[in-house]
Amino acid sequence: MISFGRQSHGDYYPFDGPGGTLAHAFAPSPGIGGDAHFDEDEDFTFRSNRGYILFMVAAHEFGHSLGLSHSDDAGALMYPVYTYRNPDTFILPRDDVNGIQSLYGPNTGKDPSVEEPLPPTTPDACDSTMVLDAVTTLRGEMFFFKDSFFWRSYPQSSTPQQSLITNFWPDAPSNIDAAYESRSSDKVYLFKGRKVWAFRGYDLVRGYPKWLTRFGFPRGVRKIDAALYDAESGKTLFFVGSKYFSYDEGRKTMEWGPPKIVDRTFYGLNGRVTAAVQHRGFTYIYTGPYIFEYRSRTLSRVLRNSFFLPCSNF
Repeated sequence: MISFGRQSHGDYYPFDGPGGTLAHAFAPSPGIGGDAHFDEDEDFTFRSNRGYILFMVAAHEFGHSLGLSHSDDAGALMYPVYTYRNPDTFILPRDDVNGIQSLYGPNTGKDPSVEEPLPPTTPDACDSTMVLDAVTTLRGEMFFFKDSFFWRSYPQSSTPQQSLITNFWPDAPSNIDAAYESRSSDKVYLFKGRKVWAFRGYDLVRGYPKWLTRFGFPRGVRKIDAALYDAESGKTLFFVGSKYFSYDEGRKTMEWGPPKIVDRTFYGLNGRVTAAVQHRGFTYIYTGPYIFEYRSRTLSRVLRNSFFLPCSNF
């Protein structure tokens, strides 16, 4: 049985008004077992990110109705915190597939001729081979992006918090190419393909996304690999293949002339730049799972991803 109710609604588990508990469901058993109840005081919606997507809330609750408990995987449908996702593109994550199949077995009625999308897996900070999509600072914190997720590192905590990108920025793309923070304008820029998104706080800046050409990139640039704001020069470096472009944040113009060769500026770098960030006076250039640490363009040491993104299993 599926029903909507508010406050006390007959099951000894009253709702608490707007916010808080959105719904609840009961595991399989006689009586109310399997039933799902939704709080009538919530602002449920079909697709808008300004309320709670009913599809996502209901899918989570029906997981309980089928016998699933909460998951500690931040990317799972059964994670106990509501996260915004587009119901039109939602694919049940691997953790939930494993959970439901542990109870009911695999789906034996699938048509082998129909190719279905693979269930997405949640990136693991303990994966020593993981290549991050982008790294940036934001108001004193560090953000590490991978696929549809990011880890948020707080100065006061040794354990980064993992979350979906769209849970923080509902209008943001996933699987981004690069990111950087402009402290002078209090914006963070996310790049994907030929477009760039700008956010101030949680909100998309008016007029974005924009094309890369608005930054002064040649039309032949289809994507950038990484972005790095250099506090000393006030310029942002955009890495594209073996070269980088220099953008003057003050003048809002791309530096005149051809792009520079990366390894002629950052000596010792021996791979394609995949992410970049400045932190406490040092420049960190990521290439694959390795980090090259520079001080005034001098290579100090080579580190692993775990230097900033520790493995939570230890």
